[in-house]
Amino acid sequence: MAALLALAPIALILALMVGLGWPAARAGLAGLAVTIPVAILGFDYGTATLPALGPARATAGALIEAGFTAATILWIIFPALCLYQLQLVGGAFETLRGRLVGLSDDRRLLAVLVAWFFGLFMEGAAGFGTPVALAAPILVGIGFTPLNALAIVLVGHAAGVSFGAIGTPVLPQIAATGLPGLDISRATGFLHAVLGWILLVFALRLAEREETGARRRFPWVPAGLAALCFLLPFLAIAAFVGPELPTLGGALAGGVAFVVLLRRMRARSAAGSESAAAESDGGGGLGPLMRAVLPYLVLLVLILATRLVGPLQEALRAVELRWALPGGFDGAFEPLYHPGTLLMAGFLIGGALQGRDAGELGRAAAIVARRLPPVAIALVAMLSLAGLMVHADMIALLAETAAARLGPVWPWIAPLGGVLGTFVTGSATASNILLTDFQAATAARLDLPLVWLVAAQGFGAAVGNMICPHNIVAGAATVGLQGREGQALRLTLLPAAVYVAAGGTLVFLLVS
Repeated sequence: MAALLALAPIALILALMVGLGWPAARAGLAGLAVTIPVAILGFDYGTATLPALGPARATAGALIEAGFTAATILWIIFPALCLYQLQLVGGAFETLRGRLVGLSDDRRLLAVLVAWFFGLFMEGAAGFGTPVALAAPILVGIGFTPLNALAIVLVGHAAGVSFGAIGTPVLPQIAATGLPGLDISRATGFLHAVLGWILLVFALRLAEREETGARRRFPWVPAGLAALCFLLPFLAIAAFVGPELPTLGGALAGGVAFVVLLRRMRARSAAGSESAAAESDGGGGLGPLMRAVLPYLVLLVLILATRLVGPLQEALRAVELRWALPGGFDGAFEPLYHPGTLLMAGFLIGGALQGRDAGELGRAAAIVARRLPPVAIALVAMLSLAGLMVHADMIALLAETAAARLGPVWPWIAPLGGVLGTFVTGSATASNILLTDFQAATAARLDLPLVWLVAAQGFGAAVGNMICPHNIVAGAATVGLQGREGQALRLTLLPAAVYVAAGGTLVFLLVS
């Protein structure tokens, strides 16, 4: 009975967003209104749990923590939207669209280039919502509807989330289990390398929803090449280097290889098209393509420098704003290292290099600021609900109940723990912090290989990234879909379910 009560807020969110199509802000507030009394009355939150605080102060602590986390996420969304707005009014997206179309006349393959390779690269470099915030608007710019663009990117970049932000999600797993990082990355990378093609096929199927005219055959050969271009270097790095660079390195190497393949296929199908893709404006310095991508190049240089240059990374991370309240409520913000700060630098520096004046930058920022309030409400509501469930031990109860009831078939179900953690917290890293200890204890209790249950946790945490409400809220904000987040969730639920089921089956076979 207690487990069903703990599940009630999540079930309600899913029913309201998927079943009734409620916007995330409204569904989140309804879910929060249910979670507070459930936590206090059903789980003695503030009495048995955190008795020194009492229900009111314990609830306030969770809400403050959620508000702080929401602010750090909004600091990603705001500059990403500013960059998008600047590119939109300046014609940069039209330029990018023209050059991408020059690589292929099949928009499905352009979606692969943006959602699979670019999205994975940004996930590996920055994470924390950056891939969706940047890639979805580019897909809109090349002609996809905002809803499809958001769903394609959510599905397309998920395979790399286990090693996002230079391997950050693996760090708490190393700390919790004592396993070598290479062992964890090898096992987790193997799961994605064997199954990652499933996500690419789903992304392509989503891209096909907008095909008009005579229906073309599914591009199995280019899809297979795209999968191999990423997954082979991804697996090699995960198996022999460690958890920091599989997603970043795999996307960079694979993206370059796939562009070369696209150009060769285009050249075979129509003589002279290669020259069309390489033309420049021929005058006055930077060509239109270079001008259009300047903000992204600035962002790329900043991300690589701050993530890969050790002394610079240490200096930037040394500046930290940290706070804590009684009861274990806390938060930290690294203003110079945060992806949002790098996005803002890309917006300001890139805009200046494009020749934009302060007035243009200010107008873009003002337009974006007027769009943020509904997003902020949705984020605070969802994160407050998540925080209460975590601090009231509702998530831990759900996981423990599942393991106790399922016993020997737990390896098949284990990735669902990671999905649940990311769905509630919105972060693969937070999911691993929350549930890796539980997965380790379950492995010991059932005499199962620890490394594969830890890998299953990291795999599931990546899958949850496709369906977690606040990730969808943040992505929807960048393409003007506020209020329609439930529609996006409906599109990503099936890919997530199929991928996690395949992952669970593979784990079960490996440990059996």
